[in-house]
Amino acid sequence: MNAERFEALAEAFGGDVARWPAAEREAAAVLMAARTDWAQSVLGRAGEVDTALYAYAPPQTSVGLADRIAATGPRPGRRGWMGFLWPAGLGAGLAAACAAGIFVGAHLSAATVSAEPPESVTMAVSDQDYDFDLDGEV
Repeated sequence: MNAERFEALAEAFGGDVARWPAAEREAAAVLMAARTDWAQSVLGRAGEVDTALYAYAPPQTSVGLADRIAATGPRPGRRGWMGFLWPAGLGAGLAAACAAGIFVGAHLSAATVSAEPPESVTMAVSDQDYDFDLDGEV
């Protein structure tokens, strides 16, 4: 075991070597015997963290706090037909609007494609006398 491994184990498992994995304890004891002062300082720092963690106590709440919080929230229950019809009505309205848009768009595009030119344009073109030969000469 080296110093880095010893420090990593102290940070992970705390300042009490008895809580370390059994496979690491013997190697840690050898290192602690060789470098006593250093090992005691590392274990002391880890022990301070352990003491702080064990001293923490979550704040206590009053007995009725959870009931008061739950009472302010929405109440589950049966919504009846209105609970079902409201989303269904929104969906049906959206579908109807889409269908109407498609119908109007198709109707307008079909009307512009098949529309014949106004009579005044037809008359102006027919008044011109063009004589075309089949060979394409004018």
